[in-house]
Amino acid sequence: MKNKLTALLTAAALAACPMCMLACNNDMTTVRLSEVTHSIFYAPLYVAINNGYFADEKINIKLSNGGGADKVMTSVISGSADIGLMGPEATI
Repeated sequence: MKNKLTALLTAAALAACPMCMLACNNDMTTVRLSEVTHSIFYAPLYVAINNGYFADEKINIKLSNGGGADKVMTSVISGSADIGLMGPEATI
């Protein structure tokens, strides 16, 4: 389970990297992140947001609760979210 969480957070961070490189000026880059539910599994993300680690890198995380993997996947496909945190069931 720990490996899955690590892989998920790594994928989310890598997906955000191209957006970070576009922000060469002092403006904050907003990343819209939709999660399937508030969960202890996303604790590293919550800690990073609350401790200002993203803000230090000029990234503004707009976190939203998708309310289910199908809704999170829909928000990513439709463009209303940049990153979606969900289980593999949404890709099947």
